[in-house]
Amino acid sequence: MQYTPLDKVQPQYDVVVIGSGLGGMTCANRLAEAGHTVLLLEHHVQLGGLATWFKRGGHIFDVSLHGFPYGMVKTCKKYWGRAIRDSIIQLQHIVFDNPQFSLTTTFSKDDFIRILQERFGVSQTVVSEFFATVDAMNFYDDQRLTTRELFAQFFPGRSDIHRLLMEPITYANGSTLDEPAITYGIVFSNFMNRGVFTFEGGTDKLIGLMAAELLNKGVDICTGARVERILVEDGVTRGVVVKGREIKATAVISNAGITNTIDNLVGPEQFAADFLGRFSKVQVNNSSCQVYFGIRKGESIGNIGDLLFTSTAAEFSSEEMRRMDTKSRTFSVYYPKTRPQAPPDYTIVASMNADYDDWAKLSPEAYRLAKEAMIERCFDDLERYVPGVRAKVDTIESATPRTFHRYTLHTKGTSFGTKFEGLDISRSLHKQIDGLFHVGSVGIIMSGWLGAINYGVIVANDVDSYLRS
Repeated sequence: MQYTPLDKVQPQYDVVVIGSGLGGMTCANRLAEAGHTVLLLEHHVQLGGLATWFKRGGHIFDVSLHGFPYGMVKTCKKYWGRAIRDSIIQLQHIVFDNPQFSLTTTFSKDDFIRILQERFGVSQTVVSEFFATVDAMNFYDDQRLTTRELFAQFFPGRSDIHRLLMEPITYANGSTLDEPAITYGIVFSNFMNRGVFTFEGGTDKLIGLMAAELLNKGVDICTGARVERILVEDGVTRGVVVKGREIKATAVISNAGITNTIDNLVGPEQFAADFLGRFSKVQVNNSSCQVYFGIRKGESIGNIGDLLFTSTAAEFSSEEMRRMDTKSRTFSVYYPKTRPQAPPDYTIVASMNADYDDWAKLSPEAYRLAKEAMIERCFDDLERYVPGVRAKVDTIESATPRTFHRYTLHTKGTSFGTKFEGLDISRSLHKQIDGLFHVGSVGIIMSGWLGAINYGVIVANDVDSYLRS
């Protein structure tokens, strides 16, 4: 696809979008459809943000195409078109394997109800009340109830059930038992709707279709264009500076992290003291580590599940899951059916939650050794499901929070944005500076593929109203 070189972009637009994550791309798409002139700036060479992919050794590796809720079907049909909607398919085999239980599920509400009753012996009344409670949760609920307290209310002393209900959500957005229960309930209800889905054709096909849609609607896309500063004069957004060039805009949407937007792109001096006081309480969420395995052509691994939540830790612990030597990881398995349009290929991505600070302080040699040890731990675990897997792998790559920081510029390489308090800061940014908006992973709820796209729609509506006023 032909994007617009930086020296060919126009001197002024209605909207400049900084960053091409799913939220930024959705904003650009919606605003262009509404008739506004839009420039999308991306510092990397390809679009997608964390929804990305890379090629090694003849394989295509998806970085974050692990699974998303059924809500993506409706959202993509309405805001991105039928071609994208029609490529969303369900993952049928979600596997849990840990010292407390081993089972396979479709991850649908009906199947979880069956498992809780038949496998874990919970009464139908308790299960029904639990699902009714989480289904009814919304943004305006009391935030004092924690997820730990919610579980204790319905499943006291049942750490096995807590693990079943919580472990996948922690992998999905970094949440813990001690955060507001509503952040858990809303995300859990989304997934429990119909199960877990993925995009047939891979991330490269998805982003390619999105980029084509943007170009068709007249969006100017410029890659390799890192924004140095957002211009603000007398409390009003005026545009951006890219490689020393000023580009004027009536509205600017930052798809950079909210902390990066305020601390670096705008500068704290542009904001009121009370806002900065609230901003100081925002906690950046944790990051991830990943190990990528490419299976040699002609080799097969059998069916070990689409998503495999595996752990040898005695019980669930979000703290244990972030340790460098964690015993807990997810294997996302990409079978040939993932990309039916390509030659048959098997790839496996091991994902682990992680803390940036653990990796940032390492010397180059210690960092190299730590990555090698991480790869070996993943091999050891994978060997339990694919015997002889070392001989089947011809390509290995790995990523740490430092890797994610380098490619996304997210503060501390966060994979999941901020904790819950970040949502209010993101939503109120335009009240501090006219014409400045933020979209991205905030508040845990607005994270993941569905959260990012839906938040993009919300922010695009805000910006459209602002421009028309």
